[in-house]
Amino acid sequence: MNRTLIVLTVGALFAGTAAAQSSVTLFGIADLSGRSVKNGSAGSQKQLASGGLATSRFGLRGVEDLGDGLFARFHLEAAVNPDVGTTDTSKFFGRRSTVSLEGRFGEFRMGRDYNPTAMNTFDEPFGLVGVGTIGNFTYAGSAALGSGATTVLRNDNSFAYFLPSKLGGIYGSAMVAAGEGVAGNKGAGGRIGYAAGPLDVGAAFFKTETASNTDYDQSNIKAIYKFGFASLNFLYDTKKFGSLKRKMTMIGTTIPFGQSEIRAAYATNNHSGGAAGSGFANADDSKLMALGYVYNLSKRSAMYATVSRITNDGAARASVSNAPPAGMLGGEKSSGYEFGLMHRF
Repeated sequence: MNRTLIVLTVGALFAGTAAAQSSVTLFGIADLSGRSVKNGSAGSQKQLASGGLATSRFGLRGVEDLGDGLFARFHLEAAVNPDVGTTDTSKFFGRRSTVSLEGRFGEFRMGRDYNPTAMNTFDEPFGLVGVGTIGNFTYAGSAALGSGATTVLRNDNSFAYFLPSKLGGIYGSAMVAAGEGVAGNKGAGGRIGYAAGPLDVGAAFFKTETASNTDYDQSNIKAIYKFGFASLNFLYDTKKFGSLKRKMTMIGTTIPFGQSEIRAAYATNNHSGGAAGSGFANADDSKLMALGYVYNLSKRSAMYATVSRITNDGAARASVSNAPPAGMLGGEKSSGYEFGLMHRF
């Protein structure tokens, strides 16, 4: 849970109106793990790594109650690396930096925010982090397929509309991102879904203009079903640029019991359309298997362990460390494990 650090109540007397209230909250996550990764010919490396269960971060978010069900909000969030004490210096609030207006009509949001297709991937068992995540396929450096698109995960200069929450389980959003003269920044897309009872299904797409006459297209569908003892996840994600195509399919599960959780995932990453030996040819495919255990010490702190393996075919070079090292050859295996501690504040 997040704790409110600062709460400011600003009052003013107006005829027939109540005092407006505003609050600002400092929040974050600190996550560190001991990690060992082996990438084929590149050998093994042991690390103290950040973000095995959740991305380490800190941020500020605030809200002002404007009355009559209307709220003004902001959200500023930065990624941090507690193993070395650094942050993303190129975009300090690179995880998210938005301002929005929310009411019974829904929410209008502006700034740097997640791509609509990315929002469908958040519920995968490993939360898009660590050695077991499908993010090692969907958000690795090669995920843009050489298009130059900067919109694979997040969009700068975006304007989005989110449907109101009380629509009988229907949710969705639409987003446009201004290029502002930067190739690969301009695009548009949306997301629609239905969540009620044990079922959550959704679909999303996003199209990005590139420096060439060819668009970079992303789309996916997800399905989550919560049984009495576990949840089952399915995700099918595609990325396309010209003749190049990447198709990722995942089946995963989370099984809670007591203060513990078991997490597991199996995913395939299939390429097509590229030249032989390029890493994007029909034979350049990868498979991931991952198994994890989480023990929740409290509502805010947890210990965890994850083990995973990626098997590559052809010239594929996918790695459990997201970016394959230069010494790793096509078709080699990548494996890793980590033990860590995560704390939310």
